[in-house]
Amino acid sequence: MSYSPTEKEVQCIIHWFQGWSKMQKDDFFKELLDKAIPCHLDSLFTSMQTMNVDDKPPSIFQCQMKLFNQWFDTWSHADRNMFMIKLREVDSQFVNEFERQFSLQISLQSGTE
Repeated sequence: MSYSPTEKEVQCIIHWFQGWSKMQKDDFFKELLDKAIPCHLDSLFTSMQTMNVDDKPPSIFQCQMKLFNQWFDTWSHADRNMFMIKLREVDSQFVNEFERQFSLQISLQSGTE
């Protein structure tokens, strides 16, 4: 069976996710929430924090996050849904918490909380 480029990207991210520490998963959670809610205020602050100049090369996790961002931005809505379905298969608690936080942030932005 031949996989599409997007399916291969999703498989890579799911594989990486399974090897990440709790702290890395927390960072990914924030990144994913920022992608889901573009007006999320924390994303600007986070971007400013990561703009420091270091002499050391990026970590493997930072490289993985860069690839995730590049890939995710090119995915269709259906591709993003497929990614969340695959992610739920490996960590349903992570996705449940993401959905809870997403709903909370949306309600806060619309003032309906």
